[in-house]
Amino acid sequence: MTEPAFSAAAELTSLDKLKTRIQALRAKTIDNGCTEDEALAAAAKVAELLDRHDLSLTDIEIRETPCERREYETFLKKRVPLDGCVVAIATFCDCQVWREKNQLGESRFVFFGLRPDVEVAHYLTELIDGAVRHEQGRYKTTPEYQQFRHNERHLANASFAMGMVESIAGKLFAMKAARDQANVNTGRALVILKSAMVDAELKKLDLNLRTQRRTRRLVSQDAYQAGEEAGAALAINAALHKA
Repeated sequence: MTEPAFSAAAELTSLDKLKTRIQALRAKTIDNGCTEDEALAAAAKVAELLDRHDLSLTDIEIRETPCERREYETFLKKRVPLDGCVVAIATFCDCQVWREKNQLGESRFVFFGLRPDVEVAHYLTELIDGAVRHEQGRYKTTPEYQQFRHNERHLANASFAMGMVESIAGKLFAMKAARDQANVNTGRALVILKSAMVDAELKKLDLNLRTQRRTRRLVSQDAYQAGEEAGAALAINAALHKA
């Protein structure tokens, strides 16, 4: 059985439709001040759209899709809570990610992979970043937060965000595993195909990437747990069904 020839115009049309749907989701969540629950529900919906896009393409078309990089600027020179979640986002979107400094010395995350995947990774990073900020603001109004002394509140804020992003990361990994199993049932090894492509293209860039050990950080256990609970309370299965 021969596969049809790759059609760049058809692939771009499909990608444009995907981008349009993502923009609609972005407007629905970020512009209206999304909650963490809405962010994960949107992630589930975007995953569905992305899988439909991939399954609509032949293996040849996927191999011909160019790899790209997409930066997410933090506008900060220090580490940010998203550090604990970007690997999960990249895994969820079948792409690679690393952190680098821009010309101003500020940190940014670079997603590298197939064009639709890095677009979705950037969208989810923006969405989760907004959700964490939203929930942090809510946490600061709680009696539990008010019990912290003034000089303890910076640590409490950081601990809450850390607990929250690590909770989100765990959920993204679980959602990814469920998606992969569902896609295996279609008879196509899309994950293996895309992973091999991205790894091969990344090698061509000849980057000097290195894995950094996660350093132990001082946290407020109460604030960390509050952040963890904010993520653990989500009904991910419901979000997936609603998608």
